[in-house]
Amino acid sequence: MMIWNKKKDGAENPGAETPAAQTTKAPVLFLQKNWKWLVPVVCVVIAGGVFLLKPKSASTTAVDPSYLEASPEVRDVSNTLSGTGTLNPANTYTVKSLVEGKVLTGEFEEGDVLDEGSILYTLDSSDASTNFEKAEIAMQQAQRSYDKVVDRQYVRAEVDGTVSTLKVAKGDEVTSGQEVAIIRDSSKMLLTLEFPAADAANFSVGQTAQVTLDGTFEQLDGTVTSVTGTDALSTGNLLTRTVTIAVQNAGGLTTAQAATASINGVSSIGSATFGYQAERTLTAQAAGTVTSIHVQEGQTVAKNDILIELSGDDLTESIQSASETLRSAEISLQNLQDTMANYTVTSPISGTIIEKDAKVGDAVKSGDTLCVIYDLSYLEMVINVDELQISSLSVGQKVQITADAVQDKNYVGTVTRVSMKGASNGGTTTYPVTIRIDETDGLRPGMNANAEIVVAEAANALTVPNAAIVRGGYVLVTQDSPSASKADTTMEAPEGFVYVAVKTGVSDDDYTQIVSGIQEGDTIGYDPNSVSSDSYYYDDGSSMMIF
Repeated sequence: MMIWNKKKDGAENPGAETPAAQTTKAPVLFLQKNWKWLVPVVCVVIAGGVFLLKPKSASTTAVDPSYLEASPEVRDVSNTLSGTGTLNPANTYTVKSLVEGKVLTGEFEEGDVLDEGSILYTLDSSDASTNFEKAEIAMQQAQRSYDKVVDRQYVRAEVDGTVSTLKVAKGDEVTSGQEVAIIRDSSKMLLTLEFPAADAANFSVGQTAQVTLDGTFEQLDGTVTSVTGTDALSTGNLLTRTVTIAVQNAGGLTTAQAATASINGVSSIGSATFGYQAERTLTAQAAGTVTSIHVQEGQTVAKNDILIELSGDDLTESIQSASETLRSAEISLQNLQDTMANYTVTSPISGTIIEKDAKVGDAVKSGDTLCVIYDLSYLEMVINVDELQISSLSVGQKVQITADAVQDKNYVGTVTRVSMKGASNGGTTTYPVTIRIDETDGLRPGMNANAEIVVAEAANALTVPNAAIVRGGYVLVTQDSPSASKADTTMEAPEGFVYVAVKTGVSDDDYTQIVSGIQEGDTIGYDPNSVSSDSYYYDDGSSMMIF
């Protein structure tokens, strides 16, 4: 540094020129000629000398002036996700006609609220009723035919009685109409006698008769069971009438026993042998093999008891064919019955009539729209959420809902579905999220609504501006901050600052929660124009988004 010293003039001999004075004439002349450009140089030199000679303050740290300084603050912070969508009813049903016919009734209007099952329309069903009746008759006929075919595999007792004879054994082959057994009812024996017509005309059914057995002359009580109503000419030109008398059989009466009888003192004309009260010879109704015999000779049976079972290919085929015919008739009848029900149109859901398309007198065809019903018990909306944020949503989360059409009113919704199927567009995948709104006063289907979901929140959290989080999880603090002792010395920081690693928590649009790393007494530095939108990953593989 050059220092210029100004000499004092000689006081004792002002007019005398000393050798020194003579020596300085040349510099003075030089200064006089060049003072214009030397003055700025001298000023710079003087300023530099003043700066260098000024004593330094022992406690001041030079800080990069391009960074704003702030202190961490305690505040509530929440991270929200927003989306828009269109409101839809809980359920929409378009009622269509399933049959063709004329509308007979339709007593409702648009805006009416109806319960599920309420009658909307009735249509003319006269033609369908006729077809249904025909189908009923066809089904009854098919049922009878099937029952008969199935019963052909059995030989049943036609009367109450005793099996007197079995004519087949298990394993025998029989033909249709072949005799297989005889059943007799011998609990009562019948005696048929001729009486004079004039006397018999006064007999009546139920009247008592005295029966006398031939040979033993034993007398038994009998009961008149029938009297012919016309006269017949017997041998000797005598007019007679036939009278049948039933006698209880204690076991001794047979068809070989003969007897006479008297009624009201009038004796029969001659005698006759007893006959069984009932006797049936049973035959096979179909050809086949005897697979089972359920009775023995002498065994008492009741009417319709199964005595013998048959089987065979032809019999099985007949049963199968009859079964298929019956089933076809049943299906036809059921289809017509279902069709008949379609002529009365009921509300499939509880809801509000939004649109009425058919009126009384209209002729509608199958597939024509009759009306539209909305279930407005709640509303739904769907928002599309980015793939980076979808994992933060789950069923049951509460949603704040607003609608542009309803001013100054907020609604509460609930996430009911988070779809696993996403849609890609322009390299970004979004997933539909369904939201249900139960309190819908003022809202209508078709309105646009805004949804805001709090995905994370923290109360009384230590926070810093989002711009203060740099390099995936570091904050700049001044060198004199308490947390500067935790500085990462491997990272080069701006002048006056050091980098401190932090663990972050919840973020919103402006602030990020600091879980650990710095404290309230620190002074942080940040560039407000350098907010990052990158994703950073911790060593354990978890990720953090800096908004």
